[in-house]
Amino acid sequence: MSEDRIAALQKMIAEHPDDPRPRFGLALEYEKAGRWEDVIAALRDYLSIADDEGNAWGRLGATLRTLGREEEAREAYRLGIAAATRHNHPTMVGEFEDILEEW
Repeated sequence: MSEDRIAALQKMIAEHPDDPRPRFGLALEYEKAGRWEDVIAALRDYLSIADDEGNAWGRLGATLRTLGREEEAREAYRLGIAAATRHNHPTMVGEFEDILEEW
């Protein structure tokens, strides 16, 4: 089932290259499948064209941390704090700050 969703999202990306939403959806599908390197690639692709409000940065940070890529993960969380601050999401800012403090 997940492979069907992945294929559908890849098709949507090809048909609508300026729309970031299918890229985020693709990252979520990869996440469900445990395809961590693909999660990272899809999130980076999404973040290259989207004004993310923090969620994708947090997911990227968590995935990078899972793979032991700690400095990249910390940077993702810092960028997530900046994005969440810009978009007035103080709860997300606090969550990411807590993660960094407890590291």
